[in-house]
Order: sequence, then structure tokens, then C-alpha cells
Amino acid sequence: MTRNRRRNNPTAPAVTAADRPDPDLSFTAFHQMNRASYVRYAETYLRHRQDAEEAIDSAFEHLLRTWDQVLLTENPAAYAWTTMRNKVIDHARARTRRLPLIDEAAFNTVALRDAVDPIGQITESLALFRALRQLTDRQQDVMVMTYLQGMNAPEAAAVLGMTSATVRSTVRHSLRRLREILGPDRTMEGQR
Repeated sequence: MTRNRRRNNPTAPAVTAADRPDPDLSFTAFHQMNRASYVRYAETYLRHRQDAEEAIDSAFEHLLRTWDQVLLTENPAAYAWTTMRNKVIDHARARTRRLPLIDEAAFNTVALRDAVDPIGQITESLALFRALRQLTDRQQDVMVMTYLQGMNAPEAAAVLGMTSATVRSTVRHSLRRLREILGPDRTMEGQR
């Protein structure tokens, strides 16, 4: 904030080392706030808790090594999310696994457990997960966090490094795109 104040007011005092947060403390807090969400996200793609934890630990090791530079980016949370996502992709490729949303996740949905017609629900869920693959990476991330992980817009925004308004807008655009792909009666709105 002091940097922005100085940019807007050249007579404001310069930012000194004492003004900056302790990088180790800020990394520890960031790690504590985000690790569980990152692991849940990675588990959606990698299927196994241990693989998810390995990928996320690798991402956090990278972030720790470069934390001073991460803090200088315009949006450290978004930078960290991209780093984490890339580590999950690398981890999946290293184990020759397909990264896009896993079809098997459809079999664990609440909708399936409560379905009157389980076979019909499986077919519908598989179609939905195939449609999700056609969304952009950002749209997929937002939909995974809001629908599969059950986060509200402010929670997802904090993890993804974006505003709540951006999360809500991305959900709207994603649902519109899913309606185009699946037809108006078959989107995630009914599964929430």
C-alpha cells in the first residue's frame, strides 16, 4: 500500500525494508491459509491424496525459494495459484495421467448418491464433466472450487487470487458456455 501511496504522491516516504512484511512469516501464513484448498484441488485431478500432497508440496517448495519475487508480483495469490496448477499438471504428466477433470469424479457426486435413476445420473454427470473440459483453464478452476469444492465466491477468490466479482462473473460465463454445450436443461446449477 505504501508503494501505491508513493506512486500517487511523490512526496510520500519511500518504502523501506522495515515497511515490508517478514517474508518468512508471510509465506508461513500463506501456506497455512491455502494448503488444504490446494490439496483438495489437486486431488480432483490426481485422484490420490498422496499424489496431490506431493504436487502441492513441490509447488510450495518452489514458492518458498522464490517468495521474495512472488511478493513483488502484482498479484501474489494468482501467481501462486498458477505455480500450483502447473505443478499439478507436471505431476500428472510424470505419472502419465490425463489431467482434465476426471470422469470418475462424477461417480462421487451428491447427485449420484441421491439419484432415483443412478445410471441416468452417471450418464448426465459424465456428459457434464466432458463439457467442463471445454471451458478455459480459469473457468475450470472457478467451477472446481465453487461447485466441486463447495466454496463461495469470496473463498474461491482468495484462493485463486481474483476478486469475488470475477469469480461470480466467471461462474456466469461458464454456466452460459455449459448451456451452449449441453443444452439449457443440463448444467451444474441443478447440482448445487
